[in-house]
Amino acid sequence: MKGQNLIEETKDFFGAIYAYVCDDDITDIDYNGSKLWLTYSNNYRECVESDINDEFVEQFSARVSNAVSKPFNKQYPVLEAETEFLRITIVHESVAMSGRTFCVRKSLPSVRLSEETMISSGFCDSKTLEYLKDCIRNKKNIVFCGEPGAGKTECAKFFSRYIEPEDKVITIEDNAEWHYSLINEGKDCIELKVNDVVDYSKAIKTCLRLNPKWIMLSEVRSSEVVYLLECFSTGVRGITTLHTDDVRKIPDRMLNMAGQLSGANMENDIYSFVDVGVLIKREDVKENGKHLAKRFIKQICTFSRENGENRVTMVDVENVDTNNQEEVLENKGKIRGENKGKSPVEACDNKGEKVSVWKGRGTYYEKKEVI
Repeated sequence: MKGQNLIEETKDFFGAIYAYVCDDDITDIDYNGSKLWLTYSNNYRECVESDINDEFVEQFSARVSNAVSKPFNKQYPVLEAETEFLRITIVHESVAMSGRTFCVRKSLPSVRLSEETMISSGFCDSKTLEYLKDCIRNKKNIVFCGEPGAGKTECAKFFSRYIEPEDKVITIEDNAEWHYSLINEGKDCIELKVNDVVDYSKAIKTCLRLNPKWIMLSEVRSSEVVYLLECFSTGVRGITTLHTDDVRKIPDRMLNMAGQLSGANMENDIYSFVDVGVLIKREDVKENGKHLAKRFIKQICTFSRENGENRVTMVDVENVDTNNQEEVLENKGKIRGENKGKSPVEACDNKGEKVSVWKGRGTYYEKKEVI
């Protein structure tokens, strides 16, 4: 039985913003205290004329507060609520100097990326696409990384579609974004949502009692990374995301997140049980008075522990033989002995080192109005 949604997605409840809530092409509805801004699925933002005034914002806040039975005043200046596909945040005017503000963010049960659009837009080329699809088919543990807003989760959602239907998947998240069971109708899936009672760490440990083949963690942020690696060590496969600007920094980020829970062998475990890192990059360029945001896969690497050494190898996707993918993923390449003792970034950035570094080609342009 799914949890009951207390917020009704009706015109009576959402009033002046109801039309925007119903528009699947709009991902974010932001009111900054005086102006209403809309963000579309192609990341284009625009300020629109609206009937929103202080009276509407006050009434909307009261409806949300009553629906979720949470106070909203100077003592409790942040109000958060959600439905199956909406996440609402309202900030009181005692904190927001520009006036009471709200944001309605939508996470729809759909995948915006497709094989055709990824290739045609330059998000990645066909060899990159096949390489990552085969990583899923060969049951590799993958970390999608990038800066906030880069599109990590959306990319992970796309590639999760290549998990075998009979493989049991457990998703763990604090806000509904994966929508795995709706996107992959008929596939075996359990969806867990963390809260004040069951945090990420406990949810991950609980997963092992539910016989999963895959764990999909919306984002690894803190010490739960220790339990995620423990799951991987049992043979459970996984996909997750984290914030970093280079795939070679993934091990250090995980170690930092683990903090005092990191054991003496944790670094070795990362290289042993995390197979592939993928960096999603978003860059802004200015053209004809507007900012164009482009997203693309910039880096791919593999991690391995061989002969007592931890290794990270950048992948030259253009030279990958996708017909022999299993051998490629198992060998994972070599880093020569003169780089012993250096960090992964230093080793791969050494001009004398013959390690292939692949940087994504093409651009995936999205319009965003200059503010």
